[in-house]
Amino acid sequence: MNQPIGVIDSGVGGLTVLHELKRQLPREKFIYLGDTKRCPYGSRTSEEVVTFTWELVDFLMGYDIKMLIVACNTATAVVLQQLKEQLDIPVIGVIEPGARAAIKSTNTNHIAIIGTENTILSRSYDVALKEINPELQTISVACPLFVPLIESGKYSKREAKEVVDKSLRAIKKDQLVDTLILGCTHYPILQSVIEEVVGESITVLSSALETGAEVSTVLTFSQMHNVMDQDPQAPEIYVTGDLQSVKPLIEEFFQFKSSIVKQVTLA
Repeated sequence: MNQPIGVIDSGVGGLTVLHELKRQLPREKFIYLGDTKRCPYGSRTSEEVVTFTWELVDFLMGYDIKMLIVACNTATAVVLQQLKEQLDIPVIGVIEPGARAAIKSTNTNHIAIIGTENTILSRSYDVALKEINPELQTISVACPLFVPLIESGKYSKREAKEVVDKSLRAIKKDQLVDTLILGCTHYPILQSVIEEVVGESITVLSSALETGAEVSTVLTFSQMHNVMDQDPQAPEIYVTGDLQSVKPLIEEFFQFKSSIVKQVTLA
């Protein structure tokens, strides 16, 4: 099936997932839509998250996508089940893959989760983790300053380190935590700073790697792989906000230099 795979996010953070998807599935076509105009979703009401997410989905459904990846932890926590029930294509979120990766990693069974306010309040990671292993101990911390910092595209390493250090003090005090889940797809952009702050004793994980593996498994099981195109396909990237602030991140940090990058307006 040579139809594209759709990827949605509240902003540019989902490009961390898209980057890994392209690495694992180079022949697949991807269309990415980031709602940079209304980002972040983490402090929005649940009603707003539902409305905005469906607007993103409706846009991508116009491209006849064969699968939808919800690369936003907040939208995954709030709307994923509704999307699965109402769409007739496979829908994959990022929370369960991230939880599985953390369980593989931990030796102490003490796992920390950082995310937006909505993701942390939903306790979606706690539920996903303890459904697999009820003995796990978790500590969850909301980091509302991370996404605005990243989306601005204008911050120094010193500024980032100050924000991260202040936000993660509770986790640093817990001597048993050995695994930290980046419960927002924006956060891997700060991963090197986060690793520096928490130290070598804590493994920092994003859900991108595991999400890519899950997408590949679903494509294989459903016989949906793209068998028409033999060459790697550059993804199409659309954003709802200003292009100037995100283009350098898209082209330089994520190396999507050959991609179509356009600003769109949602109905």
